[in-house]
Amino acid sequence: MVTRRTVRSLALAGVLAALAGVAYALRWRRNPSPCPYSQRVWIDLPRPVISRSRLCEVLEPQPGERILELGPGTGYYTGAVAGAVAPSGAVHAVDVQRPMVTDLRSRLRERGHDAVAPVRGDGQALPYPDDSFDAAYLVLVLGEIPDQERTLAELERVLKPGGRLVVGESLPDPHFVTRETLRARLERAGFRFEDDVGMCGSYFARASVPPSTTAD
Repeated sequence: MVTRRTVRSLALAGVLAALAGVAYALRWRRNPSPCPYSQRVWIDLPRPVISRSRLCEVLEPQPGERILELGPGTGYYTGAVAGAVAPSGAVHAVDVQRPMVTDLRSRLRERGHDAVAPVRGDGQALPYPDDSFDAAYLVLVLGEIPDQERTLAELERVLKPGGRLVVGESLPDPHFVTRETLRARLERAGFRFEDDVGMCGSYFARASVPPSTTAD
């Protein structure tokens, strides 16, 4: 038999657990960091609004293009984009965590994705020269980076004039970046904001590097 005291105790336990979750999320938000490799199961869960197919619709990867993925984790989106640029294109998947890069390399080998180069690197200092890529994307990653402004500036640097950038964000990610904040940061980094798709708490935004205005 369930007594009132038991119900109250369970309710109190639920409230305390919820408060602890909120406190943890706020602490994590104040101290941006990538999802640890030990918790990689969470980044493999389905993402119905920011899906693989919708990413490809917004990014528009083309055969033969060279594309940068920042923060691929275990490769939720990597294979879909790699398939779109095959057979002559390539995806450079850059992650700051060595275990993620090792895991991604193993998974891609098993799936036969030869057009992907997993690379350990930091988005705040990308290991590529200027104008290296036709397009770039990062999903549920920007808010995890301590210096987002610097990272967006780096992405602008390595993209060719006219190059495309797609950023994906979704709640309940504690590092969620709102559309308004993202647009302001993109424009400060030199991007031209183009559009966004999705809903208030889950969306893809697309921007581009303005074409070169250098006179002939």
